[in-house]
Amino acid sequence: MLNGSNTTTPNGGSDELNVSFEFFPPKTEKMEETLWQSVRRLEPLSPHFISVTYGAGGSTRERTHATVARILKETALKPAAHLTCVGATREEVDAVIKDYWNLGVRHIVALRGDPPDGGGTPYAPHPGGYANGAELAAGIRRIADFEISVAAYPERHPDSPDFAADIDMLKAKVDAGATRAITQFFFDNDLYFRYLDRVRAAGIDIPITPGFIPILNFRQVAKFARACGTHMPSRIASQYDGLEDDPETRKLVAATIAAEQASDLAAQGVTDFHFFTLNRADLVYAICHLLGLRPKAPAQEEVSQ
Repeated sequence: MLNGSNTTTPNGGSDELNVSFEFFPPKTEKMEETLWQSVRRLEPLSPHFISVTYGAGGSTRERTHATVARILKETALKPAAHLTCVGATREEVDAVIKDYWNLGVRHIVALRGDPPDGGGTPYAPHPGGYANGAELAAGIRRIADFEISVAAYPERHPDSPDFAADIDMLKAKVDAGATRAITQFFFDNDLYFRYLDRVRAAGIDIPITPGFIPILNFRQVAKFARACGTHMPSRIASQYDGLEDDPETRKLVAATIAAEQASDLAAQGVTDFHFFTLNRADLVYAICHLLGLRPKAPAQEEVSQ
C-alpha cells in the first residue's frame, strides 16, 4: 500500500513521490544483460515496486517467474508479478498464484490479458478459466492476502462499449479485492483527470496511478497506442518527423516530451508514477530526477574517534 498521509493527491496517494517501474522478461542473453543493467540503474531510486510482465497465454510464464525470483534474491526491490487469465484453467492459474506466494511475492498485477492471436481478434475466455480481471482478482484474494494491482483505461478499454461499462468493470475489480489501479499510458493529461473524476464519482477510492511510457522509439509506441486505443496527439507525432535515422535527436525529443508531461502531472498534484520502461533505464531515470526524486545515500558507518 502507498504510504499514508493527511495530504491526499489526485491519484489517491500522499504528498510523497512514489514511482514504480515495469519490465518484461528477457528472451536472450543480450536482453537479459540489458534488463539487469536497467534494474541496477533504477534501483537506487527506491521504487515502491517493480513489475514483470506476463506474455499472452502464459508464453513467458517461466521467464517471468525466473526474473521475479532473481529480483527477490539479488536486490532489495519489491517485485510485482503480472498474471493474466489467458490460456489457462483456474486450477493452473491458482497454482501459479500459490507458487508466487511460496516464493515470497506479495504483489500481483491481475490482468485479463490480450487474445492469444493478438490485438484485433475477439477475446474468448479459456474454458474453465477466469473470464476477466475481476474474477482473477477475486481468485487471488481467495488464495492469499496479496496486494493486487489492476488495469484502468483513461480512454476506455477497446472492448468496452462505453465509459460506463468500463468504470463498472473497474468497480468490479475493486469489489473483488484490488488495492490499486495502474492506467494504460496516455499523452493528454486532461484525459487522466477527466477519467479520475468519473472514477471518484462512481465511488472508487483506490489509488489510480498514471502509466507513463517514454517515446524512445516512435514507431513502436505508436503501434502500441493504436492497439490499445490510445490517442497519439499530432503535435507529438510531428516532433518525430524526419528523425527516423537520427537516434540521438530522438532521445532529446523523447526527454523533452516526457519531462513536460510528467512535470505537468506533478504540478497538478500527482505523486505516483508507473513507468513502462521497455527495459531501458536512462530516460526514465532522467524523468524521475526532473520530478525531484534522488537516489537514497547509503548509510554511512560511524567513524571512531
